Formats: sequence, C-alpha cells, structure tokens
Amino acid sequence: MVQSPRIRSTLVLYTAPDDIQCHRTRLVLAAKGVGYDREIVNPGQSNPDVSELNPYGTTPVLSEREITLYGAGVICEYLDERYPHPPLMPVDPHARARLRLAMMRVERDWLPLTVAITEGGRNAETARKYLREALIASVDLFKAARFLLSSEVSLADCLVAPLLWRLPAYGIDLPRSASAVNDYGERLFASHGFARSMTLVERSLRE
Repeated sequence: MVQSPRIRSTLVLYTAPDDIQCHRTRLVLAAKGVGYDREIVNPGQSNPDVSELNPYGTTPVLSEREITLYGAGVICEYLDERYPHPPLMPVDPHARARLRLAMMRVERDWLPLTVAITEGGRNAETARKYLREALIASVDLFKAARFLLSSEVSLADCLVAPLLWRLPAYGIDLPRSASAVNDYGERLFASHGFARSMTLVERSLRE
C-alpha cells in the first residue's frame, strides 16, 4: 500500500531537545492548541535551515509562511497576538507590565545560572546555590496568586515552568518552607499542554 506523503504544516518550530527557551515557546504553542511541525536541532549540530533563517544560528526559530522569527520572547509575544485565544497576557497595561518585568528578571537573573549549572565546571556549584536561594527568596511571588502574579496562565508561567521542571536535573531540592514554589510547579506540570510541550529528552529529566 502506498502511503500518502506527509503534509507539512505552514508553522514550523526549530527547537533544541532540551532548552528552557525552546521549551518555553513549545509551551505557548501547546497552550494555544496550535498545530505545528517540530524540527529538533541537536546542540552542536549544524542545521542549514536555522543558519539561513536566523543570523545568530540559534534556536528557537519560528517559520510561518512569509515571516520568520527568532528569540523566544519575540516568538512568544507574536504567538499570543497571532492566536489570541486563550490570551496569555492580561488586558490591563499595569498587569502586563508587571509580568514583563517578572520575565525580564527571570531571564537576566535566573537563566544565566541554569546555563552555568548545565555547563558544569567550578562555577556550577555556586550557580546552583544562588538559584536555590533566589527561588526561596521568591516564595511570596509564588504565593501571591494561583499562577505567577495572575489568576490565569500567562507567558510568564510559560517561561518559569520549564525552569522548575529541570530543578531535579540541576540537583536543586527546595526546603519545605518553599513548598509554594513546588505547588505552583505541580499545577502547571499537571496540564495537558505541559505534557504536549515536552520532548522525549525533557520527559526523561523526571523519570
């Protein structure tokens, strides 16, 4: 029996198999229920499509018909506007600004620590200590609402959830006093969208 050729989606995401920023974009796509083709680009692997589409040669890269986007923040905001339901940012300008500030702090203060942990070496243990302390110091932030500064899932949650998912792989165990952080993470991990967003590599991080 001759199989029909696979029809390629008009939306293609080039993504690493285990990367917080790539996972973030996949989580937004899953939350939106948008169908797309997932092209896995392994670290250190030369991919001519990515090199052609993104002058920095990094993932994630989103390609949709006449537009190509790179940079996780740019991609996520585009997806939220391009596919408005469900919305992943509040309508109120003040609330949107607060969430954007929270995301900026995570990207500038926390994500560099995860890179240092992943790379290993003599700085890894210090980075692990600082990230653990930063999460403990942020307990009130996770207690303030059901999700990050909001009663509904937002783009900020799509950034933080992939980081929290990786804590066991980073060797970080939070104390009971920070149970609000773990509870927040479990609420997000339990969603069907989070399950759909993961690669096989990411699933294995907690197996």
